[in-house]
Amino acid sequence: MCFESSSQGLVYDMREEAYRKLMKEDFNFFNKNRTGDLMSRQTGDMDAVRHMVSHVIYFSFENILVFLMALVMIFSVNVKMALCMLIVLPFTLAVTLSQRRHIKPAFDRVRDCFSSLNAFAQETIAGNRVVKAFAKEDYELEKFDRENDGYRDAQLNAASIWMKYIPMFEILSQCLTIILMIMGGFMVIDGEMTIGNMVTVNGYLWMLNSPLRQAGWIINDLQRFLTAIEKIYKVYTTEPDIKQPEHVVEKRKLKGSVTFDHVNYYTNDDTVLKDISFHVEPGQTVGIIGATGSGKSSLINLICRFYDVNQGRVLVDDIDVREYNLKNLRERISVALQKSEIFQSTIKENIRWGHENATDADIADAASIAQAMEFISTSTDGFDTLVTQQGTSLSGGQKQRVAISRTILKQSEIIIFDDATSALDLKTEASLYSMLKNAYPDTTKIIIAQRIASVKDADRIVILDDGHISAVGTHDELLKNSAIYQDIYNSQLNKK
Repeated sequence: MCFESSSQGLVYDMREEAYRKLMKEDFNFFNKNRTGDLMSRQTGDMDAVRHMVSHVIYFSFENILVFLMALVMIFSVNVKMALCMLIVLPFTLAVTLSQRRHIKPAFDRVRDCFSSLNAFAQETIAGNRVVKAFAKEDYELEKFDRENDGYRDAQLNAASIWMKYIPMFEILSQCLTIILMIMGGFMVIDGEMTIGNMVTVNGYLWMLNSPLRQAGWIINDLQRFLTAIEKIYKVYTTEPDIKQPEHVVEKRKLKGSVTFDHVNYYTNDDTVLKDISFHVEPGQTVGIIGATGSGKSSLINLICRFYDVNQGRVLVDDIDVREYNLKNLRERISVALQKSEIFQSTIKENIRWGHENATDADIADAASIAQAMEFISTSTDGFDTLVTQQGTSLSGGQKQRVAISRTILKQSEIIIFDDATSALDLKTEASLYSMLKNAYPDTTKIIIAQRIASVKDADRIVILDDGHISAVGTHDELLKNSAIYQDIYNSQLNKK
């Protein structure tokens, strides 16, 4: 019970620390690591650690103690016979090292296949609507079978390597009996040992046999543990690219100005943003429009410091975002994304997630501005209506309005909409922006959109084209002076 309690306590602390580390990681980390892989660190690998502490360590100590006690007993009976028994130890060590060398790659493959299987299952289950929409169940089943086959084959390969060594440990343990019979017989004949002593040594043989026979099992479990701990260690030691500055700046309230100062941003060899410079005054509404892949969302990522610029500066209240305390900066900025993340809870709790201490009246006000009251009031339990996982019980527009309510409730000095109203009709969208402007006239609003209707009433509109700013102006100015804006406007109105 002591070992089990210790193992549970250790794994509890490790799991909490690993999760805490994951919460500190940046976007790059999650871009490189699949969710299923990270989940396997928290489940299968942690269980291997628990098994090591609760069982393997206990049995290892027990077998070592029994083996040493048996040797002491045999030495007390006859030193020469005890030394003869020790002949098997070098061979046992050699077999143990050989087993470890061969079993490690096998267990590495097992863990990799398990992570891959876990990741595949997680992605397929999460994307079940797409699978069903395209009627690809059979195709996904075939892919799962391949992943499952790979995991099974990896397990069988590891088992086959392990089983090759089990007979060797059995033979070495039986060699002790052979040594006793041969050497003991000669020693009795020569008068170096009595038959009674020989029988006594034979009685201690089980104390030597059992540890030798279980050595293979212990090494096997030990290697499982070492493989698992290597995976967990990678989570612990991976440092985020986005780090806190040495001397942080914290503000209780922002004015709300945003400045891009000759910003260049690229990923690997792909240039995303090129020499971006513009300024947003506190309280202004700025629209950002451009073709898909023009770099609109990257602007948001840089303001919130989800990524860092490669050249230039992004300033909030005339201070480089890299100088802010990360938590403080992100608390003062509210972001509503196109893909609305909805948690399995009530509508009220999903909205309150943006401001834990908000009152019911605050929640209702935010929902009203987000045009969400219409469907919430007709729901079975109103704000207490339970939302299923990933918001599958809500339509796309309803999910966006819940997410926007959450963003508004946060009451930050800068609000960013990253194509967050794409699922709303034009009338609902117009009402939302109108009410938001009236309710928060001093709040800086940055609206990223595909539709001109979403940004035409903004104080200024920035047009992005292939990573650089093509034009800046009001709706009327851009209609006169920007060919790109005219093309977008005409195409959306079906004009030639």
